[in-house]
Amino acid sequence: MSTTSSPLLLPRTTTTKTTTTATSTSTSILPLSTTTTTITAPLPKKSKTKTTPTTTKIKPTPLPKKNKTKILPLPKTTTTKTTPPSTSTTTTTTTTTTSTITTTTKTTPPSTTTTTTTPLPPTKTTETTTTATKTTVKTTTVTTAMPTEQTTTASKTITTTSTTTPPPPPTSITTSTTTTTTSTSATTTIKESKFKKWKQDAITVAGGNEKGQELNQLDHPEGIFIDRQKNIFIADSGNHRIVEWKYNSKEGQIIAGGNRRGNRMDQLNNPTDVIVDQQNHSIIIADHGNSRVIQWLNQKQQILIHNIGCYGLAIDKHGFLYVSDYTNNEVRRWKMGEYNDGIVVAGGNSEGDQLNQFNSPTFIFVDEDQSVYVVDWMNHRVMKWRKDAKEGTIVAGGNGQGENLNQLQLPQGVLVDDLGQIYVADSGNNRLIRWCEGKEEGEIVVGENGGGSQSNQLYGPSDLSFDDEGNLYVADYYNHRIQKLEIIL
Repeated sequence: MSTTSSPLLLPRTTTTKTTTTATSTSTSILPLSTTTTTITAPLPKKSKTKTTPTTTKIKPTPLPKKNKTKILPLPKTTTTKTTPPSTSTTTTTTTTTTSTITTTTKTTPPSTTTTTTTPLPPTKTTETTTTATKTTVKTTTVTTAMPTEQTTTASKTITTTSTTTPPPPPTSITTSTTTTTTSTSATTTIKESKFKKWKQDAITVAGGNEKGQELNQLDHPEGIFIDRQKNIFIADSGNHRIVEWKYNSKEGQIIAGGNRRGNRMDQLNNPTDVIVDQQNHSIIIADHGNSRVIQWLNQKQQILIHNIGCYGLAIDKHGFLYVSDYTNNEVRRWKMGEYNDGIVVAGGNSEGDQLNQFNSPTFIFVDEDQSVYVVDWMNHRVMKWRKDAKEGTIVAGGNGQGENLNQLQLPQGVLVDDLGQIYVADSGNNRLIRWCEGKEEGEIVVGENGGGSQSNQLYGPSDLSFDDEGNLYVADYYNHRIQKLEIIL
């Protein structure tokens, strides 16, 4: 046996020449840069070859006289046992992929292969078997949550190398190698934003047939209410009536007023808001021009509150009724059925722009904690008054009249979703704007195309409401229509 070592371009190269059987085995492990070649001359029957390892010390480039090899912690000495020399030789190459992603490598040996592991080499014994060996590298996919609310999924390359020696004639050796590689792919998923989005081209679900008093027309609609069946109740202010548009209906039906302007029990005068008490299915109306809050139930009317400059209405989960008093710059609360003087829950300190004052409050919203959100119309802001508070906090606008994202202009409707985000009908700017509490400015939901009558435009929006699916409805005051903005799921 003779062993020859010669420095090549690879960091480490070892060549072993053996005269035994006519078998050629070439093994190259790139990470260690080691190549071993065994040439065996034919022997009569069985022949065992013992190889004494030659250590060659190699430095990187340029190669010095003595080459030093640094053994990485990956390999351990492997003894492969092979039975009788035959006309087929199998070479197994294992590729291990190392990455920042955790990778598990599993090797399935063939039934005729015995693997013995000894401590890090000094000696390495190789015996070759005529059975094909298949190495499988499995990869475990690791999902890492990124701090920026990103989730990154990385899948690593799976490489299977199979070397098969078909049975050749006794005097020849044929080797065929098949390599199957699955390429690496990386997918980055951005965590969905909690902020909802809506289609910018709205659908007209009520009115939209010019200003008029026909059943398919509206005249300056103000407050709206959407029930669980997606029926729309509209304070059709210019027509002095309340109209209900059934879901997908082409026209509405009058359920209150509609007998011209007046102060009779069957008449209304510029109603500004309407809500439905879904417990008894009664309609409660802010009859603004008549300074009263009136209830309609089965075409029977009852005045609930007299002498109040009512504008906006709300009912909380406990059944309390809240009314904004546009004239007295306050919001009062009543227990349903007990309509005395009520309790002041916001404002009540005369007209002004201090945190305990309003200047012409319009629409209101009450959340689960009984906090009251009040549109302070002439102060161009929205105020939040917590239960039993002595003053409010500004949650939208409050930076003077204007069209910047930190400003409002004569706002009207207000709505708060389950995440505490505040939606404002910024009437003077012909847009809907959303504010997160504590933020310095809002973001435009609808209305970036200026005022107008196209499907992606509004003209003086006055109120807004959600249905149970999260679709957004807007009373488009000067376009005499109700627009539905479908949520993007």
